Parts: sequence; C-alpha cells; structure tokens
Amino acid sequence: MLIGAHVRDDDPVAAAQAVGAEAIQLFAGDPQSWKKPQPREDADAIRDSGLGVYVHAPYLVNVASTNNRIRIPSRNMIAQHAAAADGLGARGLIVHGGHVGDGDDVATGIENWRKTFERATFPVRVLVENTAGGENACARHLDRIARLWDAIGGYDVGFCLDTCHAWAAGEDLETVVERVVAITGRIDLVHANSSRDPFDSSRDRHANFATGTIPAELLAHVVQEAACDVIVETPAERQAEDIAFLRAALAG
Repeated sequence: MLIGAHVRDDDPVAAAQAVGAEAIQLFAGDPQSWKKPQPREDADAIRDSGLGVYVHAPYLVNVASTNNRIRIPSRNMIAQHAAAADGLGARGLIVHGGHVGDGDDVATGIENWRKTFERATFPVRVLVENTAGGENACARHLDRIARLWDAIGGYDVGFCLDTCHAWAAGEDLETVVERVVAITGRIDLVHANSSRDPFDSSRDRHANFATGTIPAELLAHVVQEAACDVIVETPAERQAEDIAFLRAALAG
C-alpha cells in the first residue's frame, strides 16, 4: 500500500517529496479542456522516481452521456489520457462515473459505459470513480454502481473509492469498503478526502482531515479496510499532515 497525493503538474516528483508522498496523481493535460495531452519533458524522471503514478482524466469526460458531442469526445479522451498515463508508467487512469441528462434513462448511460469497453482496450486500467451528487449519476449510490458493474465488470476495469464523494452521497463509511467489494470484487485506489459539508450533502468539496466533517479515524478505517494504494486530494496547505496521519494510523 502506497500513500500518496494529488500534486501540482509542474514538478510532481518534487511536490511528492515535499509532502512525504510515496505515490502521485496528476493530470496529463488541462483538466478543463478537450485538448489532447502533450508528451511531458519530465516523463523519464517520473517513471524513474520510484513513485506509484496515477493519472486523473479531465473533469469534462462523461462517457455515459446521451449527447454525441460529449460522449464521443469523452471516449477519445479516455484513449488519449490512457496512452499518456502509460507513457508515465501509471498504474491506472481515474475516470468519474458520469451521468445522463435530465429525463434520460440511467440505463442508457450504463450501456454507453459498456460500449466504451466493448469497442476499445486501453494500455492502463481505467478506474471508475464514485461521484458525490446528481440524481442521474451512474456511480453515486451503490445500487447504481452494482448496475454499472453488471454491465462492465467483465472487462479490465477497476474501481476508485473517494471518501468525500461517498460521504456526500450518503453512504456509510464504516461499511462502504465491504459493500463496494461485494459489488466490484476489488478496490484499486482510495481517494482519502474529508469533506467541507455534512453527510449526504451531495456536495463535492474536499477538506483536510483536521478541518473536515468526516472523523479522521473513519478515513483511516476506510483506507485500512481497502488495503490498496491511497491518494490524498486535500488542500495543499495541510496535505503533508493528512498523509502523516494516515501513515501513523496504519502503522498503529
């Protein structure tokens, strides 16, 4: 199990060292852009750093969408960012579960996910991440995740559990790991984040462990139960403190 951090993109290796991270997560390109990611000059340094590497797909990606102008570019983006992740020696590409539009059937979004894996293979494993809000989301509540996994679980796909998102979605963090594994068979990565907002708020606003609404011991419980790599996506000013807390809690 590696404990790492989402880090700035300009010098991720130095950023990891500054917060005591054993793994990094970064964007391969602009997280708010449809542009193809460009090769990094420091790719060799990242691969040779000894750090576990994860790449997060842009926030715009939504392969569940019924809108061709979003869904088709989203599939292309997954392919492009998976290739970029492979070039960095990444262990996975994290992609949000996505959603359909108002009035659309979630089953259509789930089928669009299935078609994504049916029509393409990727050089790194895609890790579908649970999301915080939205009645039309494909991966907010565990019943939806179960429907999604019925469609895509036979492909080479993994799961990323975000604690803030699960808390915001109203999922019990005491039992969430056991319940997710019963559905997906695996958790490949945990995003260990506290929340600025109360339980079941549907709001995705991360907080540091000492200032958030999720008890820090509960975050450590999720990490210990999941027994996989962890990425801390909390605000930078206390990120090192969050990583140190997890490391101490797991050592104890």
